[in-house]
Amino acid sequence: MFLTPYNRHHEISSFNPFQAMEEMERQFFGESSTGSFKTDIRDDGKEFVLEADLPGFKKEDISIDIEDNYLTITAARHSEYEKKDKKGNYIRCERSYGNFSRSFDLTGIDTEGLSATFADGVLTLKMPKLVETKPAAKKLEIQ
Repeated sequence: MFLTPYNRHHEISSFNPFQAMEEMERQFFGESSTGSFKTDIRDDGKEFVLEADLPGFKKEDISIDIEDNYLTITAARHSEYEKKDKKGNYIRCERSYGNFSRSFDLTGIDTEGLSATFADGVLTLKMPKLVETKPAAKKLEIQ
């Protein structure tokens, strides 16, 4: 027997747990959550720190590429369940599989000093800022 919630008017409603999960996902991640991942970027003075949430990924599944002053993080998740369950035992499979990607502009970043770590499903990139060089003050002689 399933638990059936009451609606606002205390009438029994037909409860669809899958619809409730979809609604929760939309509220939590937003409508365009598929195909990308969430990131936080903070300024720590001499560097920017980018933290990307990549739960369920392995370090080997993540690549970081720099090209034309853009940093691109790509994570690939393969659908192993298709190989393991040919009999169709899944009632519903909602976990996202495929490639997930985000790109970031590296203007003002010292690309030679970039470093990355991955722990507990969070990719952390430390991106040192370019040191601005001020031209030396000099006096120009008139000829």
